[in-house]
Formats: sequence, C-alpha cells, structure tokens
Amino acid sequence: MKLRKMMIGGAAAIMTGLSPVAMAADVAPAALIIAQGGLGDGSWNDTANAGFEAGLKKTGIEGRPVESKDVASQGEEIMRRAADGGFGLVISLEWIHGEPMEKLAPDYKDTDWVIMNQTRKGDNVASVVFAEHEGSYLAGALAAQVTADTSIKGINEDAVIGVIGGVKAPGIDKFIVGFIQGAEAINPDIKVLVAYSDSFGDPAKGQQMAKAMFDDGADIVYQVAGGTGIGIIEAAKAEGHYAIGVDTDQDSMAPGNVLTSMIKRVDVAVEDIIVNYADGKFPGGEVMDFGLAQNGVALSDMTHTKDMIPAAYLEKVDALKADIIAGKIDVWDVSTQGYPDFFK
Repeated sequence: MKLRKMMIGGAAAIMTGLSPVAMAADVAPAALIIAQGGLGDGSWNDTANAGFEAGLKKTGIEGRPVESKDVASQGEEIMRRAADGGFGLVISLEWIHGEPMEKLAPDYKDTDWVIMNQTRKGDNVASVVFAEHEGSYLAGALAAQVTADTSIKGINEDAVIGVIGGVKAPGIDKFIVGFIQGAEAINPDIKVLVAYSDSFGDPAKGQQMAKAMFDDGADIVYQVAGGTGIGIIEAAKAEGHYAIGVDTDQDSMAPGNVLTSMIKRVDVAVEDIIVNYADGKFPGGEVMDFGLAQNGVALSDMTHTKDMIPAAYLEKVDALKADIIAGKIDVWDVSTQGYPDFFK
C-alpha cells in the first residue's frame, strides 16, 4: 500500500492509521480531475463525483475533486501537480488528458492513473471504456419510432430528430454515430440534425441551438453536451417537444419533456476503482469495459414518459438491446473503428 503523503504547509506529512475501522488511512489520497463543464453540470461530472464520494466513504481514504477553468489545455500541469502533491490515485474525467497521462505515468510509477472513455498504455494506468455507442443506438431507435407517431403530444409530421454535442471529437461522436445508426435501423430515411455547441458549460447556447432544431422540424433532441445540455432540456420544455438526457437520469429535469436518458454508470466505475485501489488491487494496465451487457450503459426507466410510449416501441428497443448483447447487431464504435462513411 502507498503511504498517505499530503503536502501541509509545504512539508510532506506522513500519516498512518492504526484502528481496524481506518485501515485505509495508510493509503495515499485520491484526486478526481473534473472535466470541462465543471461540477454542477447535472451530468458526467456530477455523476462521477457521486461515485467518487461514495468510494471515499466506503474505504475511508481521503480525496478531493480538482477543478480548473482551463482543464483542457492545462492537463499535464494539473496531473503533474496532483502526483507531486502526494495523491496516490489520479482519476481524470477529461478526454483530452489521455495523451499527456500516458506520457506522465512512467515518471510517476508510485501513482496510479485512470483515464475515462479511451484506452491508454501503462502498467500504472487503468482505462475505463463505456459503450456509449450501444446505449445511444437504443436512444436513436426509440426516438425514430416516437418521431413518427403524431398521436403522441408534441410530435409533428416530420421524421426529423436532432443531436447536439459539446465538441466535435471522437469521444462525443461515439454517442452521435450510435444514435444515428439506431435511428436509421428503424427508418433509413429519417433526418438527423447534428450540431456542436463548442462548450460543456453554456446552457443559454444549448437552449438557443435546440430551439433552432425544433424550428427546423425536429421534435426530439439528444443532448451530449454536459452542462450545456441543461439548456437543451429547458428548450424542450419551453417548446413542448422532447429532449434525451445523457450520462445520468435527467428525466426529472423537465418531467414529461425528457423522453429518456442514456445513462452512463461512471459513478459505479469510479467507486469500483477506489475500492480496488484502497484494497491494493488497482487494475493497472487493464481496460475496464462497461457496456449494455455489464449494465454500464442503459436507457432510463422513463418514469414520466413510459405511459405515453406505445408498448410495441419499448419492446422493439428491448429486442434490439438483446441483439446487441448477443452480437447480432454490430454498433459502430468511432473510438476503435474510426468514422463510418455515413458520418464523414
């Protein structure tokens, strides 16, 4: 186990725990680097932080989230400071930190590193990969069925849906491509509007962009934009249409106007990593997969909308889910397969 070294007043203080209740007190503290959009996004960062706090409470080790106004460009500096500051476990939620983490890890062999949503090499690096494309496929399939049913309140005659990503990057396009593929599996002629907000923390811009999509005929918009997505959900409520939430169950943000949410159990992944780290079983050099089969991604329970969705639509989604798990449907993964022709 790593001794818990913390910088106090510029000096390194070594603290040990003796009681059985505090067995993890001799383990170095953990840091969770918050991604773009910051805490309070009601999505990716908040969900991961909930798992982080649960892990700390369960194990008794110390730790804290780390935020930066420019977390993308300062990635190497932030991670290096965390390691130099005595954190024995550094988990980054920021996609852009993957490359610098891979380069830093060999210089900090006593530090355990975790990167999300990509695979990186290193004996002391654990990669956590979610099958967002699989969950998004189901969201697209559901949206394509609902958008064709004008008997549902808020649905127009146009077979048009939309998706708004925070930035154009493989980590975001993985959601978008899966969403499009799922929608086209139901209706090859469906039109899917795609746009990027270039921000994960601008709800006003998200609301404006979603309204524009609704004006262009969409009646369902999938948000993959973190805190910006809060505005997308607000637009759905204001315009009487639907949003699809992401990462966490956002259905209650606008009850009845969030069709479903594509839940990504980053909280489970983070908590699991902390527990293994505290127990001396950090999965260094491993890739941890969380897909439909592992319940790592899923659609929400649709508490506020399930009654208005025809049972046949939900049964179709369940059948598609079973086929994906069984390997009968190959959902395109941008992170490993590059971009498909239909998205270039």
